Amino acid sequence: MRLGAYPCKVQPGTLAEEAYGESLVYERHRHRYEVNNAFRDQLTSAGLRISGLSPDDRLVEMVELPEDVHPWFVASQAHPEFKSRPTKPAPLFREFVRASIAHHEGIDRHDVVAE
Repeated sequence: MRLGAYPCKVQPGTLAEEAYGESLVYERHRHRYEVNNAFRDQLTSAGLRISGLSPDDRLVEMVELPEDVHPWFVASQAHPEFKSRPTKPAPLFREFVRASIAHHEGIDRHDVVAE
């Protein structure tokens, strides 16, 4: 069981990096699950992008889909809701809402003010 805050290396050029604005983040965990490394090559060959890894590159922490496949899809092993507050939303939530508004309005997500 993984409990508590764990570091995640956010990969450059990803939606996750754009959301966090940092290359190393700490998010809380409460689970017994992980991506089976035996399938990493198959998953990435099929289009899934690994956007966050444990510092030793052993555990997949975040994945995402390319924007030409989905407007904004980031999945995390962590629970960003544990650190999110109404006046300071977790970066992944903030950017999900920004992308949702942009998609609904038919505009670029970077043009949506989400503060």
